[in-house]
Amino acid sequence: MIIVQELKKRFNDLDVLKGISLSIDKGSTAVIIGPSGSGKTTLLRCLNLLETPDKGSLIIGEKRLEFDKKKKLKLNEMMAIRKKTGMVFQNYNLFPHLTVLENIMEGQLIVLKRSRAESRQKALGLLEKVGLKDRGDMYPHQLSGGQQQRVGIARAMAMDPEVILFDEPTSALDPELVGEVLKVMKNLSKEGMTMVVVTHEMKFAHDVADQVIFMDQGIVVENGTPEEVFNQSNNQRLLQFLNKVNVR
Repeated sequence: MIIVQELKKRFNDLDVLKGISLSIDKGSTAVIIGPSGSGKTTLLRCLNLLETPDKGSLIIGEKRLEFDKKKKLKLNEMMAIRKKTGMVFQNYNLFPHLTVLENIMEGQLIVLKRSRAESRQKALGLLEKVGLKDRGDMYPHQLSGGQQQRVGIARAMAMDPEVILFDEPTSALDPELVGEVLKVMKNLSKEGMTMVVVTHEMKFAHDVADQVIFMDQGIVVENGTPEEVFNQSNNQRLLQFLNKVNVR
């Protein structure tokens, strides 16, 4: 489903991704963990081309892109990848001047060219799915952080993506609101949505992930099942990280 080969990204003099290679199966949940500054979010943003890699290749479904810093990507090449991915951001990124319903309809109307009636029907169904069917006429500022993030998930799903990318979706939430967002994500995982999640929620990674990817200093240090990564690995850098986050 997703294949990344020798992906590299540099910002000024800093090598943020130093040749990342990995694969993620269709219908699986892959969780990326690691210390701050390890390149997790940059890798996630490269998967939907919010950041353009300098080198390497990316395959999502049947679409393949080769990256070269000297060669600029064509817009239609970028859009082909972006249409396959939905993104859920750390800080929600909802349009404040639109209602919850309008936020979920907007991309459908503009990008997918759906009718207003079809977009509305899809949005209402997704709001029910994330437990917010009675919040459609509210504005983002009238919702809690957890509710806003669930709207963000519904908005991503409205575009019928093949993959949903989550960039630390609970890190901006009060602890008591984290559970409601993780519950929605767990349900998506059970339904077979392909998900790539950058998170510090180790219990979610342990209980829900099919694949756990540990990154440090721009490389993949460990990559395996939750059992392999959390319980069987002898990698000292990983063990040091897990001890700090009270997993071991």
